[in-house]
Amino acid sequence: MNAIIALEDGTIFKGQSFTGKGEAIGEIVFNTSMSGYQEVLTDPSYTGQIVTMTYPLIGNYGVAPEDMESAAIHPMAFLVKEYSPTFSNFRATRSLADFLVEYGILGVEGFDTRALVKHIRQAGAMRGIVSTEDLEPESLVARARNWSGLIGQDMVKRVTCDEPYGWANNVPIAGTNFSTAQKDAKTRFKVVAFDFGIKFNQLRILTDLGCQVQVVPATTSAKKVLSMNPNGVFLSNGPGDPAGVEGVVQTLRDLLEELPVFGICLGHQMLGLAYGGTTYKLKFGHRGGNQPVKDLITGKVEITSQNHGFCVDPDSLNPDEVEITHINLNDGSLEGMRHKKYRAFSVQYHPEHAPGPHDSMYLFNRFLEMMQAG
Repeated sequence: MNAIIALEDGTIFKGQSFTGKGEAIGEIVFNTSMSGYQEVLTDPSYTGQIVTMTYPLIGNYGVAPEDMESAAIHPMAFLVKEYSPTFSNFRATRSLADFLVEYGILGVEGFDTRALVKHIRQAGAMRGIVSTEDLEPESLVARARNWSGLIGQDMVKRVTCDEPYGWANNVPIAGTNFSTAQKDAKTRFKVVAFDFGIKFNQLRILTDLGCQVQVVPATTSAKKVLSMNPNGVFLSNGPGDPAGVEGVVQTLRDLLEELPVFGICLGHQMLGLAYGGTTYKLKFGHRGGNQPVKDLITGKVEITSQNHGFCVDPDSLNPDEVEITHINLNDGSLEGMRHKKYRAFSVQYHPEHAPGPHDSMYLFNRFLEMMQAG
C-alpha cells in the first residue's frame, strides 16, 4: 500500500505501508541504534514523534514480551528502510508488523531513510505527517505545518499513570503506599518513582538492587510523597518539552529539602527547572545507543543510550549551587549535574538502557549510597 511522508518544509518521501492503512502526524526524528526497535517503540519518551530507524533492516528478530519497556507503543508511526517479515529468535512470539497492527501504529518502508536523516541533521527535527489515505503532497505539507508541535505542550499527562502502583516480580501491581511493593528487598529502601513516562527497566533495576518501589502519577504532591515516608525519590524519563509540564517544578523544590533525588532524562530536565535553570530544544536531538559522555569528576568516557530533544542550558544554572558533572562529547551539551546543597543528582542519558556497554550502572548504586547516608 502506497504511503507518503511529508515534512513541514515541503520535502516528500514515497514508500509503502507494511501494516495496512493509516495516518499519523508528529515530529519526525531518527534513532541510530542497530537493534532495540521494540524498546524504542515502547519507550513513552517517543510520544508525539514519528521515529525513523537509521539501521537498514528492521524486524528480523521479531517481538518478545519480556523486552517491553511499557505496556503500549508510543511513537505515532515507525519508518524503516526495509522491513523483514521473517523473524528468527527463540524468544519472539510475533512479528514486528503484527505488533504495530495490534496498537494501530502505521509502519512504512521502502524509501531512502539515509536521505531523510541527512535532511533532518541539516534542517533540524520538524513536523511531519505519514499517510496511506491522503496521497496529495500539498495537502499533507499544509497539515504538517498546522500541527501544534511539541514546544510548550504537556506531553507527560498523556503517558503518566492514572493511579499509583507497585512493582514486584517484574510486573506492575496496583496498590498504594508500598502495599504491593517488593517485600523481600535486601536493603529495604523505599523509593517513590514519579512516572513522567517511566520505563520498566528502571523499575527492574531498582528492585534488583533491593529497593521497594512505589510508582506515582506526575501530578502527585510533595505532601503525598512525604506521607509515604520514602527513603528517596526517583524522577523518570518522559516525552516532550519540560517547560510545558504543569505542576511539577514546585513539587520538586519542596522534595529537595527533604529527600535524596535521582533524575533521568526528563527527570533531569525537571530538576534543572527546579534549580532555577532553563531548557532549550536541540536541533535534531540525541537518539541512539552510542553517545559518548564524559564524566568530569573521574575523567572517564561512557558510551550511553540517549533519547531526548530538549536540554538544560548550563549557563542558566547558578554555579555556586549546581555542579556540572557530565558533558556530551559530540556537541558539548549538558549530560549530568548535582546540587551542592541538596542531596540530588541527575543525568540526561539513560543508564538503565544497556545496548552492550554497562558503563552507567554505577549511577543507581550512587542513589542507594545517597539513601544509605541519609
